Amino acid sequence: MQLKGFISKHFDLKTGDICNPRLVNHIFATENIDIVFHFAAQTHVETSFVWPSRYHMVNVEGTRVLLKAAFEAKVEKFIYISTDEVYGESLYKELDETSPRRPNNPYSVSKATAECLVLSYRERHKFPVIITRSNNVYGPRQYLEKVIYHYQCTIQGTSPQSHHFLYVDDAIEAFHTILERGMVGETYNIGTDFHHSTNGRISIIQLARELKMVRHVPDAEQDDWLEFVPDRPVVDLRYPVNCEKLWRLGWKPAVSWAEGIIRTVKWYQENPEFWPDVKAEDQPITFEPDTRDQ
Repeated sequence: MQLKGFISKHFDLKTGDICNPRLVNHIFATENIDIVFHFAAQTHVETSFVWPSRYHMVNVEGTRVLLKAAFEAKVEKFIYISTDEVYGESLYKELDETSPRRPNNPYSVSKATAECLVLSYRERHKFPVIITRSNNVYGPRQYLEKVIYHYQCTIQGTSPQSHHFLYVDDAIEAFHTILERGMVGETYNIGTDFHHSTNGRISIIQLARELKMVRHVPDAEQDDWLEFVPDRPVVDLRYPVNCEKLWRLGWKPAVSWAEGIIRTVKWYQENPEFWPDVKAEDQPITFEPDTRDQ
């Protein structure tokens, strides 16, 4: 995670491996921690097919280590950041928090498994846990593999994928709302309901075209801007989540896709030093949308 620009007197940053129980236990023993937001994860879906064991280790074993330490430290709340991908694909029916989990790739399988661990602490120990399942989050300071400002984007496969995209500021407000008003033991979908496309979705190809227009890609570079590559083994076309449960707590997204993508591109234009060691031509964008963790 890039933390440049985040460090201040209000933060005590400690870096390390979430799978290292000695480190995690030491942090809980020496710091006065009362709330845990568990964002740490391996998240890139395509890579999860190549190294599934790595995803299991970080997302499942890392969650076990953190859960155990937080439970022993008697924290007030443990909020686990999951993903809408645990539901699996749904072409028509909206997915609410009671919908069954049907993960279809090693990444989402590992996140669903971690959810089971979290819920087991709730059932067995009455541990105060909350689970969130978010749409794809985008915005400034995002990893190169996600939907960001850079030189080229590749479109995986030809299937008609469409997704909801949630601007990072809206995601932060959602997490704050859940911290303040969320009920212990509950799960909350976090998503947006406004794009100009059907039911709040935007297709991946349309997203790429709009990003091209926001970036003012010259006509002479059109052929270089989009590149179609083979699809990954399993593709979920869409995850239409229902977020009314969270809306009833008083949160709704405020930043539209049209506004959010302009903000995102502008930020990258104004902060070229954010990736000082990476050449644009070496890191094309891949529109393999992924939820989560900035």
